Amino acid sequence: MDAIFNPRSVAVIGASSDPKRIGGRPVDFLKRHGFDGPILPINPKSPEVQGLTAYPSISEAPTTPDLAVIALPAPLAVQAVEQCAAQGVRGAVIFSSGFSEVDADGAALQARMVDIAREGGMRLVGPNCLGIANVRHNLYATFTPGVEKHLPKPGGVSIVSQSGAFGSYCMTLVRMRGLGVNIWATTGNSCDVDFADAVAYCAQDDDTRVIMGYLEGATDRDRLVEALELARARGKPVVMMKVGRSAVGAEAAQSHTASLAGADAVYDAAFRQYGVYRAQSVDEMFDVTYACAESASMMQGDRLGLVTVSGGVGVLMADEAEKLKLDVPALPDHAQKKLKEVLPFAGVRNPVDVTAQLVNQIDLLETNMDVLFGDGEIDGAIIFMSTVGLVADLNEAIRRGLERIREKYPDRPMLFCSLTEPEGRAAYEKSGFIVFEEPTRAVRAMAALRYFARSFARAGEKDPIPELSNLSPLPDGIVNEIEAKALLAEAGIGIVRETLATTPEAAAQAAQEMGFPVVLKIASPDILHKSDIGGVALDLRSAEDVRSAGARILELASEKMPGARIDGLVVAEQAAPGLEAILGVTQDPAFGPVVMFGLGGVFVEALEDVSFRVAPFGPVEARRMIDEIRSRKLLDAFRGAPERDIDALAGALARLSAFAAHHGAALETIDVNPLIVGASGQGAVAADGVIIPANRGGH
Repeated sequence: MDAIFNPRSVAVIGASSDPKRIGGRPVDFLKRHGFDGPILPINPKSPEVQGLTAYPSISEAPTTPDLAVIALPAPLAVQAVEQCAAQGVRGAVIFSSGFSEVDADGAALQARMVDIAREGGMRLVGPNCLGIANVRHNLYATFTPGVEKHLPKPGGVSIVSQSGAFGSYCMTLVRMRGLGVNIWATTGNSCDVDFADAVAYCAQDDDTRVIMGYLEGATDRDRLVEALELARARGKPVVMMKVGRSAVGAEAAQSHTASLAGADAVYDAAFRQYGVYRAQSVDEMFDVTYACAESASMMQGDRLGLVTVSGGVGVLMADEAEKLKLDVPALPDHAQKKLKEVLPFAGVRNPVDVTAQLVNQIDLLETNMDVLFGDGEIDGAIIFMSTVGLVADLNEAIRRGLERIREKYPDRPMLFCSLTEPEGRAAYEKSGFIVFEEPTRAVRAMAALRYFARSFARAGEKDPIPELSNLSPLPDGIVNEIEAKALLAEAGIGIVRETLATTPEAAAQAAQEMGFPVVLKIASPDILHKSDIGGVALDLRSAEDVRSAGARILELASEKMPGARIDGLVVAEQAAPGLEAILGVTQDPAFGPVVMFGLGGVFVEALEDVSFRVAPFGPVEARRMIDEIRSRKLLDAFRGAPERDIDALAGALARLSAFAAHHGAALETIDVNPLIVGASGQGAVAADGVIIPANRGGH
């Protein structure tokens, strides 16, 4: 990867004497923008390209370059890779199109090229990409017009994009917003170096402060997860624009879990799990990147202080903070008293309204911030100054005062929000302050600083994945409920006592031996939603009740599902009263086994109040998953109902995730619905379960 992003020499294969052509632009950029190393144009028809000596082939160049930039038609590009590999070139960036993005023949050509490169120990970026750059080293191995006239300054933002055009757009916008760029990579078809590889490289690069990503779809789950975990471990924020919100696989869904697990919901969950901030707009992506790149610290607690010259804007910011789960607490009484002494007309609760008196007494802001951080136990602050930032002499005094506060409280981020002239904004930013004009955007940026502080704190977290041993292999086809729950029990998930009876009479006898009350259900691998056909009877308290219910269930099954295989009747002890939850597993095309959690039994599909995690994970992550649903408070003591056994619920989720990861692609879906969650200390048991293997044995 160093040969690609930090080469000592570069060859351009297909180099053109015309600096406006695709093969001419990288030669022009490397030469004109000061790449410090040999530039070797390869062109069999010309001895000179743009004033540089050109060579007929890579084998005739005077030295073997670290990096080759290939701008040739697809078949010739494959030949060029073969020649590079033979010469010991370590990396190549391939602009050429006509590969897997076109048709099956192009995909075969691309696969052959990858095989050649791997045999030669060579890494490839592309094909069908816009190239790469290392701004700090004046490396522009690209043909984007975005660096033709204006170059970004070196800085801490690295950009990784699957789209070349969007990646170029991002680099240009970063430059226009005054931020500095470090690494820039567009991965195109990602035949070898993919999005995850580039993110991992940036995560390990000391000059990268924040990674901006544009992702259309993951190509390798394990590599992406490793890259995101590496970025978190290195304290590098990843700010992501992920496009594509369509659900996948819904037409084939035979379970609640599969019908709810749209691709976008899974990406959302994976990003939360691995500490990625997902931006919903380009403005948000740049605001968060700006804050992460320029802030001296993250926000280490939830307590936000708001200082404003406008009471109304203070309320606006407080509303946005609440929506983003930041706390805007009332300042302690002693802090309010201190502020009242110097600001008798101000609102001092938080938001703190310093009123227009600030214009007459500019040192009030510094005093206010000192009380806010020193006595108010505030973790970060946003200062809204309306149009005060347009007044040069006031700006100078405000900025000096805020500099003294930052020196005193270096771990408390401050965002300055005001209309400013360009030179005024530049002065604040030169002093290390983050400046916004719109107050709710400032609040979102601060919330992102809090998000990453939480994420980085999890980097060293101890959350062991449950160890499962002696698991049986999955069967060849869909199994009935009893067999499914027996498999789940092997993973340590609690189940109710139950038995299989072949006739209503045998069910009545089994119920007497088990003890009443019992539940009776149809046992069939083909009837997954038993209640939909009347295949469940609850609270049966006598043998006669069981016989009658069993006969009716078998009759309904025969009538409504005449082709279904019937194994008999499940007789199960009726679980103690508890809160119903649903646990599930589905296969995501990008992330593999994904675990779902929600409350409400059969209502979960209507409410769509669920959370997801990529398997496997431990009980600490399971608790975060539980905390995400809107109906979370039902698990606490609520309206006379007891607090539920959240430890048991988190343990069941973690064990299910380990079970799913163990079986991997052999598993299609699991539904545990309902899981009955008892009161605190009373555990959780699966009252029903469905397991569908990927290999259904022809059924």
